[in-house]
Amino acid sequence: MSGIIGKKVGMTSLFDAEGKNIPCTVIEAGPCVVTHIRTVEKDGYVALQLGYDDAKEKNTTAPLKGHFAKAGVTPKRKLVEFKTFEDEKQLGDIVDVTIFAEGEYVDVVGTSKGKGFQGVMKRHGFGGVGGATHGQHNRLRAPGSLGASSWPSRVFKGMRMAGRTGGERVKVQNLQILKVYADQNLIVVSGSIPGAKGSYVIVDK
Repeated sequence: MSGIIGKKVGMTSLFDAEGKNIPCTVIEAGPCVVTHIRTVEKDGYVALQLGYDDAKEKNTTAPLKGHFAKAGVTPKRKLVEFKTFEDEKQLGDIVDVTIFAEGEYVDVVGTSKGKGFQGVMKRHGFGGVGGATHGQHNRLRAPGSLGASSWPSRVFKGMRMAGRTGGERVKVQNLQILKVYADQNLIVVSGSIPGAKGSYVIVDK
């Protein structure tokens, strides 16, 4: 499972050979640097740790400064481990968009936009009075009835209610790579991916 760390640039659209307009997302993917190599003997599993996006020395903790110095790289903002990389890598090696090819399918992981505390209409898509939500008859955006009567005399866990929405780790699978711009470290994938513009994403092959 090769992969790379990147940033969401924004959305656009492309036309395919048949003239169909395809919505797509532009990702600035890498270049990433190998900052650590996990081994079975020392760590119990095999993985590559990649670092992305330069950080200032003054904003890096002392333990991480030593970690990066051991790898011979500058401090990085984002560190992610990838298991079963396709080819052998050494400390300090660069991983860029050339690991991807047009037409391949990838999975993208990101953090969805945080929307704060939301009601049941926005959070769960309740229908309101006209949509016969939970039986209430005179309040347009209320959740309606929540629990039973004398038994169990409580609200069951998992009841769809108001609460904090978004800001969660989300994976979108099977997005096709439409374009690879190696000179600009950009890839264009079909469809939408979670997160705001400029947020970090993980692209897995």
